[in-house]
Amino acid sequence: MQLIVNTDNFREGIWVVSHASSPSSMTPILENILINATYNKLILSANNLEMAIEYVIDEWVEIKKEWSFTLSSKFLNSFLSLLPDSKIDMELVGNSSIIFRTETSETKFAWIEAVKFPVIPSFKKDYSFKVPSKDLKTAIEKTIFSTAEWNIRPTLAWIYIALKDWNIAFASTDSFRLSEFKIVWAAKKEDNLSIILPSKTAIELSRIIPETWDIECFVSENQFIAVFGNIKLFSRLLNGHFPDYQTFFPKSHSTKWIVLRSELIQSLKRINLISKENNYNTRFKFSIEEWLEISTGDTEVWAWRVILQASVEWEENIIWINSNYLLEVLNVIKEEYIDIDFESALSPVVVKAYLQKEDSRNQYKHIIMPLKI
Repeated sequence: MQLIVNTDNFREGIWVVSHASSPSSMTPILENILINATYNKLILSANNLEMAIEYVIDEWVEIKKEWSFTLSSKFLNSFLSLLPDSKIDMELVGNSSIIFRTETSETKFAWIEAVKFPVIPSFKKDYSFKVPSKDLKTAIEKTIFSTAEWNIRPTLAWIYIALKDWNIAFASTDSFRLSEFKIVWAAKKEDNLSIILPSKTAIELSRIIPETWDIECFVSENQFIAVFGNIKLFSRLLNGHFPDYQTFFPKSHSTKWIVLRSELIQSLKRINLISKENNYNTRFKFSIEEWLEISTGDTEVWAWRVILQASVEWEENIIWINSNYLLEVLNVIKEEYIDIDFESALSPVVVKAYLQKEDSRNQYKHIIMPLKI
């Protein structure tokens, strides 16, 4: 035998790095995982040319001969998910096959030479910062949904990250809505850095990072690395400028309403059954008698009107917005009550949690552009 590894460790490593593999008819090697057996550790890596992930196994592994090869990510995940044995022995056979042996099975399949696998580029660590994994997961969840689709608006399919004035701010926009999540007191006073991270990288990073861990991030001119435990995630960065989004948030409002989040979500789900026939164009009418009327208008199918109890302040008003956009932001706000305000029927609608006491750690706000009906 040339390599013996614990099945659970190998299974986890393959699952992690496979998030960076990419099925490609033009470059089939990108669907594979590079398995590099060195003197005292096993290094697994995948690379789709935009993002790469590296996973190191240095426990419960025995290397009897140093060698490198690549195997299908899809096959390895399926194969290992069905394997009950506690360890795997691997042995190369000939020039194109490898045998996986366990206590109860023997499997033989083809591999591709490691020399054909794209090399992860060298990295110069110009700047570094740390962020708790729980906060990072929350920041991605609360901003990723308002990025643009890659094939429609590629320049907006990214998340903006800025370190300034003691805080780390995450922002995203598709030009119809805008999200900002701020981790307060998470940066140093002297920090002054901004990067634009691909949304695909952010999604995969959120999936693989543990719940409780400090994620160490390194930045160079056009590259980003996140390091946690035995895992490294590499990504390219966008060379460009994110919109000066702070100017989009209104400084005042004429209508403000506070509503129970669960009731608003259920109402919007019902409304969306009809409003989807009309691109989710939905009418919101506010009354100072403390009620909110949500209606779809007439469609080819039917119309629907829902009345909710709400606390409405200042002025009665009517506004049209995309009801699906509102539902999406409500799904990432976990607090019981929602605070929504706006200046006029044509001004941005600000959505945030209603808090009796401001959270001293994290701050989140979202705006939706109204519809001109």
